[in-house]
Amino acid sequence: MQIKEDKIEEMEFDILTEIGNIGAGNATTALAKLINGRVDMYVPKVELLAFKDLAEILGGAEELVAGILLSLEGDIEGSMLFVLENNAAHHLVHRLMGSDGSNVTDEFTEMELSALLEIGNIIAGAYLTAISQLTNLSIIPTVPSLAVDMAGAILSVPAIEFGKLGDKALLIESQFRDEEMDVCGYFILIPTMESYAHILNSLGM
Repeated sequence: MQIKEDKIEEMEFDILTEIGNIGAGNATTALAKLINGRVDMYVPKVELLAFKDLAEILGGAEELVAGILLSLEGDIEGSMLFVLENNAAHHLVHRLMGSDGSNVTDEFTEMELSALLEIGNIIAGAYLTAISQLTNLSIIPTVPSLAVDMAGAILSVPAIEFGKLGDKALLIESQFRDEEMDVCGYFILIPTMESYAHILNSLGM
């Protein structure tokens, strides 16, 4: 008996949601250890989007954000981007560095940028671990790069490679809360078309 297309899409969404839930749980644990404090997690929102629609989700092409970009090698190839709203990025940096955050500006110092890169790398790794564990596929991230810029500019970096990638991006919008404020982060996985098929095949799709 042939499975209907809408049923396949429903199963696919369930799998992606499971990845989002486990990834956000891993990220919450990693973040709590990093800032040495309690962090709670809201239920993440998971979407499979066309790449061109990502900027709008991030608040518009001119929204100032911090983005950590990694290329992926191994069984899953493509790009991975972790994006933090500017205020959230400043907040996490000050929590990590133990400062009160009273002198927040849009500009980060070199030390703050280094701390932000560490935060983004650890949280991104938590999501990638979830995908690797669920799929039993090897994911090897490259050395991450960091940019604080408008969302449109940051998204233009993986867009340069977009011809080699698929037309789908997995977006996991995660909200965390520590003792002081809500923090919103966006995990964006942009696999090659072949790698996306590998992910689904490894999960029995």
